[in-house]
Amino acid sequence: MKKVHGSSETSTAPLSAAVEANGLVFVSGQIHADKEWNLVGTTIEDRFTAAMASIERILAEAGLSRGDIVHVRLYLTDLSELPALNDVYKASFTHPLPARTAVGVARLPLGASLEIEVTAARP
Repeated sequence: MKKVHGSSETSTAPLSAAVEANGLVFVSGQIHADKEWNLVGTTIEDRFTAAMASIERILAEAGLSRGDIVHVRLYLTDLSELPALNDVYKASFTHPLPARTAVGVARLPLGASLEIEVTAARP
């Protein structure tokens, strides 16, 4: 059985903010945008922080936190930003770090340069 988390009713996209199945919570990709869908952040650190804030809000609705994340997928339009992103990433998680995938893409929704998708597990 699956359970939907997050406030997906307010989204114009055909998706759920998060879906839980068998103790895993799959959070849809989040870009560095505010609640009105305006892009925010001038540095990769700012953009990472903004996207993670959205993810943390969704996880909180499911009763989880950043520490429950087991896998992260990063989508970047500019892979030259990956070294700086690695620095903020390492500082944002405790060991053991979540498994991770980083992918270079041509474009992201609304012209974003970073999108983050996570999977979290119930303790």
